Amino acid sequence: MRVHVTIPGTVESYCVDERGDKRKATDDLWLETYLCSVLRAYSYADDGSGETIRKIMGVRRFNPVTNTETEHRFLNAAEQLFFRGWQLGSDSVVQVPNNVSNHLTAGLLKYFQTTGRYASGINLFEKLRDQNVEVSSLLAKVLFMGNEEVEGVRVLHQALKESPMDYVMLDTQAEFLLKKAQTATTPEQKEERLRLALGCADRSTIAAPSEFGTWARLAQVYVAMEDWENALTILNSCPMFTYQDKDAPQMPEPKDVHLPTLPETRLDEIDSEPESRYSEQVDASLLNLRAAVYKGTFKQAYGILTEMTSKIGWDQLLKIRSTVFVMEDEYRSEKHETSQPQRNPSTDGLRGTPDPTTNGDQSDSEKDDDEDDDEKPKPADTESTAETLATNGQAEGEPVEKPTHAIDPGELKGDAENGAQTDDHLSKLNNKRLCERWLDSLFMVLYEDLRVYTIWRTQMAQYRAQSMQYKKSAEEWEILGSLAERLQHADEAVEAYRACLAARFSPKALTGILRVFEQNKNTRETVASVIRLVTWQYRWYSEFSPELLHTIRTLIEDEGAVKVRSIIQATSLPQEVLDLTHHYAALCATFRSSGTDG
Repeated sequence: MRVHVTIPGTVESYCVDERGDKRKATDDLWLETYLCSVLRAYSYADDGSGETIRKIMGVRRFNPVTNTETEHRFLNAAEQLFFRGWQLGSDSVVQVPNNVSNHLTAGLLKYFQTTGRYASGINLFEKLRDQNVEVSSLLAKVLFMGNEEVEGVRVLHQALKESPMDYVMLDTQAEFLLKKAQTATTPEQKEERLRLALGCADRSTIAAPSEFGTWARLAQVYVAMEDWENALTILNSCPMFTYQDKDAPQMPEPKDVHLPTLPETRLDEIDSEPESRYSEQVDASLLNLRAAVYKGTFKQAYGILTEMTSKIGWDQLLKIRSTVFVMEDEYRSEKHETSQPQRNPSTDGLRGTPDPTTNGDQSDSEKDDDEDDDEKPKPADTESTAETLATNGQAEGEPVEKPTHAIDPGELKGDAENGAQTDDHLSKLNNKRLCERWLDSLFMVLYEDLRVYTIWRTQMAQYRAQSMQYKKSAEEWEILGSLAERLQHADEAVEAYRACLAARFSPKALTGILRVFEQNKNTRETVASVIRLVTWQYRWYSEFSPELLHTIRTLIEDEGAVKVRSIIQATSLPQEVLDLTHHYAALCATFRSSGTDG
């Protein structure tokens, strides 16, 4: 859409198609433009960590839905264009966009979760369900958000009678059952719920074998059941997609930033952040951690792998990996054995008595050669006995070896074409699977994460034993906190983030601590963190963050609006800074969120 203004003169609005041709701006096109603008405001908003804001500095971001009137306009537009939403595409973890898996439905669900306007969502999806039964999965998700679980289960049950192989509904059921299993009161109850979740997840992979989400859910169910071999097997079966980032322009990070500062955002601890972060030294080993840049399907698969590691340990994971997959050294040893000539009675009778050497009598020179070969270390053995470390999740002094590579499927295919494999060779390995190259790479990346993490924790322990201060730059502490959080060591992550904040302000570190405060229901610390994050957001012209609004709304729902406002006001910060957070609380009152009446 283009708006051309001539001063003095007229205002002309028109649109430009994909070929660059000028077309008339119709009401339908304006409706699509409005709906997409709201979806982009939510999708492109910062989550509090500052990652989005730093991509393009100085861009104003504001809340497009500030009252019930604008909400009605937004939902009315969504209702009119709902069944064309698949044209917008979908997240990178969805292979084929459809009516219920696309950017429109993702934006709607995020809006309802952020604002708590579940009644509006239920009303919208009930009307759309009359036109298409697929919408029942979205209706059930909103019902689950609003703690109407019985009604949500009933909706899914009725819908699956009409469409028994709808993979989104099956996946929604599996997700719900998995969450209920994690809160089960008895082992028998947990086992029963996981059994039901397994049936739904398994059926969803049959209904949509090309979707990553269904396979990932099945792997999560197996992890919850502690069936590690099947969890690895299913994870290996996940279809992986190349991550496609949002179509936002990529700008290099500026060396210096000179932007006007709003008077109400002046706070000493956040004003010093931009100047200090550019002069910090960072260890190269911390900058080269590949897991930190994973997104999309690879990030989710890596999360499942780290969850398994945190539960059973690195050594046990490697043992299970070698049980499930064909390893490179194992394949080569089997290949070497099968390449030896085998005795055949019929051919021996024709050829006569074999040479003495074939019966095991070797010359002295041959024996010496064999002994020399035995003394030489094999490449696979050298690699497997490489640098070993003790991880935090295992017994003290227990070594963790670098994983050997699984056999490359391409190499195996080449050997098969060249006739290098025999039936005997295949029979010994046919009960194992080939590890996908991407999963083999994830194991190596996980090893590197564990290696760096272990070095950090070992050095910390040594310095503490000697009553010495362990020094790192603020950015190094930030990376270490992110590393510990990635490996699911929450306490160590908070420790690193606190050390970072002691050196300078970091929205990423404070956001990491905020997640832990929310989990632990630490109200005062949560409010203090939100106030500083909201102020930092306003400092860079971002007036709206869905994640921070959701945090405030959850606090009000749990503690009540009066208590939350009192805690905000009791903070020893300038009043203009506190008013920025009060604005979020007032937004919850406008939407009549739960807890705002007292």
